[in-house]
Amino acid sequence: MRAESRAAIAYISGRLISGRRAAAAFDYGRSCWVNFSGNVKPGHVQVYDYELGNYVSGSGSPTHYQLFEYGRGSHIQLSLNGQKFRGFDYGSGTHFTGRVHGKNVNLYDFGEGQYFYYSL
Repeated sequence: MRAESRAAIAYISGRLISGRRAAAAFDYGRSCWVNFSGNVKPGHVQVYDYELGNYVSGSGSPTHYQLFEYGRGSHIQLSLNGQKFRGFDYGSGTHFTGRVHGKNVNLYDFGEGQYFYYSL
């Protein structure tokens, strides 16, 4: 999974699960803030990712989302369960899973075989 896509998923998952309002996610692996704007609410996601320069949007139930990353023309499946999330990035053919702890988001990328850490 691309680093930019991971940051977007961490931001969206973190906002949906924690309910926090945030305009950025800090990517500890790359030591940078990734800025976003738009709406993240149960059942509907539409954010603009300033790093990618495109939209990530989608809809679904409050626990299952079908997202679309317009810059890559790629779908992302996202499921939430309590403080945990999981999904599949069709663009890279990669599964991911993670957990939200307050403003912190941990994401495990099965394609990379490692954890990535973010903060809202």
